[in-house]
Amino acid sequence: MYNEIHLNKIDIAGEPPAEEPARQYYFMAKCQDWVREFEQKKGRRPTAFIQTFGCQMNARDSEKLLGILEEAGFVQGADENSDFVLYNTCTVRENANLKVYGRLGYLGGLKRKNPDMLIALCGCMMQEPQVVEKIRKSYRHVDIIFGTHNIFRLAELIFRRLTEKKMVVDIWEGTDAIVEDLPVERKYPFKSGVNIMFGCNNFCSYCIVPYVRGRERSRNPEDIIHEIEGLVADGVVEVMLLGQNVNSYGKTLEEPITFAELLRRVEQIDGLERIRFMTSHPKDLSDELIEVMKNSRKICKHLHLPVQSGSSRILKQMNRKYTKEQYLELVDKLRAAVPDISLTTDIIVGFPGETEEDFQETLDVVRRVRYDSAFTFIYSKRTGTPAAAMEDQVPEDVVKDRFDRLLKEVQDIAAQVVMRDEGTVQKVLVEEMDTHEPGYVTGRLSNNTVVHFQGDASLIGQIVDVSLDEARGFYFMGTKR
Repeated sequence: MYNEIHLNKIDIAGEPPAEEPARQYYFMAKCQDWVREFEQKKGRRPTAFIQTFGCQMNARDSEKLLGILEEAGFVQGADENSDFVLYNTCTVRENANLKVYGRLGYLGGLKRKNPDMLIALCGCMMQEPQVVEKIRKSYRHVDIIFGTHNIFRLAELIFRRLTEKKMVVDIWEGTDAIVEDLPVERKYPFKSGVNIMFGCNNFCSYCIVPYVRGRERSRNPEDIIHEIEGLVADGVVEVMLLGQNVNSYGKTLEEPITFAELLRRVEQIDGLERIRFMTSHPKDLSDELIEVMKNSRKICKHLHLPVQSGSSRILKQMNRKYTKEQYLELVDKLRAAVPDISLTTDIIVGFPGETEEDFQETLDVVRRVRYDSAFTFIYSKRTGTPAAAMEDQVPEDVVKDRFDRLLKEVQDIAAQVVMRDEGTVQKVLVEEMDTHEPGYVTGRLSNNTVVHFQGDASLIGQIVDVSLDEARGFYFMGTKR
């Protein structure tokens, strides 16, 4: 793999290679020259800080971006008072955009105090042309803008900014390229996300993701298996397979395979203890996948299955391609196959045209499924999506009232559901020291429930047996056995 090559072996005297990822290692080496000059001038290496907004895909992208920065010679900074600040943005809801604009104003003040500071923006928000134009005009202190398709080019873009001395904008409308084998700086040494596919073909009427992430493209299964084997050799015991819709994995490959078959192959990797995945679209969740989950020793007993609405009428307007009845039938199949499965979901309140009757249908689904937890959202109009042009937008006060009622229902049920495991002994992957209780550690069950119990740092990364002594709403207090 390229990231096993020491950068001083890269020939940076000639032209950069055309092929990837060798081209990016060339620019990482070029950036190291600048880092050495910086260090001679200031007596320290430049710091880099990444702020991640949004989903697990963005979090995994940020690990890759940080890996590139560290390979180029930067050291990780603690906050935005760093020499290089990168915002990896989300645009699923409008408030995510507003948050970034607010932070950019703050960064402008920091840059006035430190003129050598570099500011970069990437991610889904940058794929919107009107956003890029606004940043060009109103936030001229930004140095680099790039999108979702070319994050692997970070070192090259930094080098361009350092040599051209002006804002660099590099937005791709789409791509077929999948460039891996680049440095990654994982947040946790014992667990990791693994991208298995990129993009989305579903075009739910409220969702901007297909427009900013592009069409579906799957990685070759051999490359995925090779990456996971490398992670396991490096101490990883749990992987999260990531995609906008993992259930449609493999359809775009020259030799198509199903997501269920990919899971069978991942299961065979020696040393891997736990397999998670998200996100699953209900319309593509197959009987084959349910059977694989039923028979697996490693797939975690947790499935995130976004319902979005309980009203079949609203689901049709959302272009979700399933009905309330079909969703509930799917839940019954899952629970019959994996009785102890934990189900979580996403729900949108206030979609255009939603009536009180539609909302009651959503509450009915919540009561019948009894989710372990749910991410509840107020509908956010995203320019460029079909739903943004729909008439009969729901008044804000009505939406707020429904949201509050839904949230209470979800929380009350979740607090009851978590108690099912009270008094049992379960395996917990210890993730970190407890940030609230000295002398305690925090970990997760297979079903993703958080557990706190007495322990020290030597337990981090281990899977241990824990007695679940007391359920406290959404988590447990336990005792190591």
